Amino acid sequence: MQDDIVKLSAEVARVTEEKIGLIDSITRQTHLLSLNARIEAARAGDSGNAFAVVASEMGSVAKDIGAVSRELKTAIAANISVMGDLVQRFRGVRCQDLALNIIEIIDRNLYERSCDVRWWATDSAVVDAVEYASAETCRHASSRLATILRSYTVYLDLWIADAKGKVIANGQPEKYKVLGMDVSGTAWFREAMATRSGDDFAVADIATNPGLGGAAVATYATAIRRGGENNGAPAGVLGIFFDWAPQARTVVTGVGLSDEEKEHARVLILDAKGRVIAASDGKGELTEVYALDHSGGPRNYYYKDEKLYAYALTPGYETYKGLGWYGVIETAA
Repeated sequence: MQDDIVKLSAEVARVTEEKIGLIDSITRQTHLLSLNARIEAARAGDSGNAFAVVASEMGSVAKDIGAVSRELKTAIAANISVMGDLVQRFRGVRCQDLALNIIEIIDRNLYERSCDVRWWATDSAVVDAVEYASAETCRHASSRLATILRSYTVYLDLWIADAKGKVIANGQPEKYKVLGMDVSGTAWFREAMATRSGDDFAVADIATNPGLGGAAVATYATAIRRGGENNGAPAGVLGIFFDWAPQARTVVTGVGLSDEEKEHARVLILDAKGRVIAASDGKGELTEVYALDHSGGPRNYYYKDEKLYAYALTPGYETYKGLGWYGVIETAA
């Protein structure tokens, strides 16, 4: 709609300029006719006096029309300029709201992931796997994780690690050969073991995971506590791996822009360090650091180098506070 308004204002400006130019042309001709009439009246002497008065009035009217034409041109130009400013503001605010919508969708999705990991860590099969660590309990836990994965297709895999960081069960052992892997050096494992209760969880920024074929994942983890009790001692860790790329791509390509707008726009999700973690054009993901100027506050827009940049900082959702990510829309001004 804003593009239609821009086109309309440009057309109004064009027609106005054209018609005012025509008025100015007629005014100049009237001035010329008035001048010629006064000259002829002077040559006619006393018999031309009456005609001289008419010629003088013609000149006066021409001057008045010229003044009105200039005022009209100035007024319309000023209003068109205001209209242009309003359109720019409308576009900025709209894209800013869409940027917020992007990051809110992500936050709500990842909030559910934080709930999943805390819930599944209390499953009796998961708890038994770390408490008894027998071949039977680990097989049973793996079967249970596989059942979960069949229902929750947004995950690549679910891992159970013992208190020393050794992976003892996973949901897709045929696909991902991670049993026996040492994850004790990962931040998600250490932070999960350090959680104070079953209400807490650890989350890592988007990263590729070698154990999952190098796929980009969002990792959520929490301690598996003895007896499945909320305040039980940590006996191991449950790590769940959200299949980031296809989910994020759905969000950044599904933003509410028209097809025409999408041709000129780049929709992004940035992490707290400005790293591109999702892009509608698929470029720079996990490698590009985007130079976003967010000095205007948590949600804003600005124009620079004939482009519009609109952004919104994650507001978090429920108990998920977010990781300082931004939704961004870059488009032609």
